[in-house]
Amino acid sequence: MILTISAIEDEAKLAFLRRRIDALDWRDGKATAGKVAAAVKQNQQAVMTGTVGQEIQEQILPLISKNSVVKAAARPRQFTPLMISKTGDGGHYGPHVDNAIMAPNGTRVRTDIAFTLFLSDPNEYEGGELAIHTAGMMSEAKPNAGQLVLYPATSIHEVRPVTDGERIVCVGWIESLVPDQAQREMLFDLENLRVSLRQSLDPNSIELLTLDKNIANLLRMWSVT
Repeated sequence: MILTISAIEDEAKLAFLRRRIDALDWRDGKATAGKVAAAVKQNQQAVMTGTVGQEIQEQILPLISKNSVVKAAARPRQFTPLMISKTGDGGHYGPHVDNAIMAPNGTRVRTDIAFTLFLSDPNEYEGGELAIHTAGMMSEAKPNAGQLVLYPATSIHEVRPVTDGERIVCVGWIESLVPDQAQREMLFDLENLRVSLRQSLDPNSIELLTLDKNIANLLRMWSVT
């Protein structure tokens, strides 16, 4: 399941974040990639351990973790620390697979789901599409600033070369309470159905109570706590 979600709609918030990102220090992106991925990675990664980096993380993470669509689609258990990437001058990130387990702060996180929050408008750079390989097809995304692409970390994916301008994004990974992708998708469908039915049915109707019961019971069956 690949979703594009509006994560930051406030233009003033986006502008503030971009100003703070301009104050970050940068290093070669290969430093944060595994051995195989580093061979195809050509970008810059922000140093997030300083005061500005921590401030940006504290600003962005709640906007993602509390987003209703992210919560329904990903069923987050925990997040990795966020990373800010900058790509320009022909930079790219060739086809690769994310590490299954990450432990950037000593806490192990199983990477079920990846996300890319776009912080540059698409008219600010040429190329730079996020390309996600799925069975028998390829999906490409280059949404507006403030939009987030949520996709399975199990997939092969890449960032097309940026031939002009500069692409700035925030990336991270989610360990889900429901590890199975197909089960998460079924729960997401049921959650969307519940939201739709709430517009026309009484909250205490037997239809909604039955749906509530089954969503809760499926979570009991499938979740890992």
